Amino acid sequence: MTLSAAALPSPLMQSSATPPPLQTRVTQLLGLRYPVVQAGMSWASSSAPLAAAVSAAGGLGVIAAGPMSPDDLRAAIRTVRACTDAPFAVNVPLYNRRAADLLDVVIGERVSALIASQGGPQGHLERVRAAGIRWLHVCSSPRHAEKAAQAGVDAIIAVGVEAGGHPPPDEVGTLVVVRAVCRAVDLPVIAGGGVADGAGMAALFCLGAEAVQFGTRFLLTPEATLHADYKAAAIAAGIADTTLVGRGRLPVRMLHNRFTAEYAAAEGAGTDAQALKALADSRSLKLAALDGDVDWGKVEVGQSVGLIDTLVPAGELVFQLMHEFNAARRRLAEF
Repeated sequence: MTLSAAALPSPLMQSSATPPPLQTRVTQLLGLRYPVVQAGMSWASSSAPLAAAVSAAGGLGVIAAGPMSPDDLRAAIRTVRACTDAPFAVNVPLYNRRAADLLDVVIGERVSALIASQGGPQGHLERVRAAGIRWLHVCSSPRHAEKAAQAGVDAIIAVGVEAGGHPPPDEVGTLVVVRAVCRAVDLPVIAGGGVADGAGMAALFCLGAEAVQFGTRFLLTPEATLHADYKAAAIAAGIADTTLVGRGRLPVRMLHNRFTAEYAAAEGAGTDAQALKALADSRSLKLAALDGDVDWGKVEVGQSVGLIDTLVPAGELVFQLMHEFNAARRRLAEF
């Protein structure tokens, strides 16, 4: 993936509008200024610009390694480092057939943190931790969080069904799963799913989270490397304009479009599970994200898409989220 100099973030200037730092166990663990985590999103952050901008602003930028080759991942890591000396992370789905090779790159480049998803940590945790890399593990239930904690991960990312992409198959909402995970483990918890602003961030802090992961909100930034038609479709969407495809297997949350209508019709007609899987696999996120086919591709977004109506530069967005969060804290203190 080739990056032009114009696509990369310029250094952020300190100003009176810069929010004060906020320290939690997550920011202390990772060396962050703010407890704001940009989710790893295939194609949208499978490159350097978004991760570099978020990290330069004081949050945790994340490169999504899933669709990348090891060479492309290595190049993206080095490009982020050329833009900022702030910490950043790489998300590796452990079920990925290239997971071992991608982890080799993460370890060789001594990335600050690994965000591991869709698999257990036991097979790789020891060598990642030996390299001095923090392991953040994505979990969808308190039981999975407890297992990850017992294995020795550094922090948990708990995500509810409102999230875009691959939410938990049991379809438990963010408010419930985050509170359950915070009660189940003594590790720092990063929460996400259905959050688009600082008010939602404050709500998750009330449940016990010590940082918040934002996916769709950072997807709708100029730095996210997505087709313009994908972003336009998302900006136009409301809170009820997403659906889950693949319930009972590994569901994917995406915008309603011609593909999801075709899938719903087949499901309603009693199509068998194997044929439904074949239909789901016949379309891809790449078709929408890179080619711009928002009718037949998988336009993966969370329910929070209906709360977003503007594209905000990623660095400015980190500051905006913190200002909103601080305003929500002040409002709560008035009661």
